[in-house]
Amino acid sequence: MLNALVTNLAAEGETHNPLIPAWYDIIWSGLWFLVILVVVWKVALPKFTAMLDKRSAAIEGNIAKADEAQKQAEAALEEYTRQLAEARTEAGEIREAAREDGKKIVSEAKDAASSEAARITATAHTQIEAERQTALVSLRSEVGSLAIDLAGGVVGETLSDDARATAVVDRFLADLEASEKAAQ
Repeated sequence: MLNALVTNLAAEGETHNPLIPAWYDIIWSGLWFLVILVVVWKVALPKFTAMLDKRSAAIEGNIAKADEAQKQAEAALEEYTRQLAEARTEAGEIREAAREDGKKIVSEAKDAASSEAARITATAHTQIEAERQTALVSLRSEVGSLAIDLAGGVVGETLSDDARATAVVDRFLADLEASEKAAQ
């Protein structure tokens, strides 16, 4: 196609180069280029620069805020770590105090139980001794009356003298106790 255009122009006798525009096109294009350049330079470029400055300031402000937030977060983390360490230390101290209190309570309970057991044992021994004495007195009286009845049956007469009968029974029981102690 370009070949046809060149040959067509060559046939007409013009020597004008088709790649170079006409002088009036160059002038009008240059004029409109200058108008557009002035409009861009005076209107669009300041707005574009202002928008870029605004974005740059916002980005710098956000970076500053992020740095400040990061510093605050690090400070909060350090504070939290410190408080956590203090809480752990305090918890350990509380556990140790509780163990000591527990040991004291157990010791006091053991002492109280031992003293209570000793008191109960002493009371039981006293009660047993009292019951033994009561049983011994009762047994003496029963054995004495049986012995008097048996002796009266053997002798054939009634032993009515209480003082004499009591003396005989006491001597008999004393002899019986003495023989038991000698056997052991």
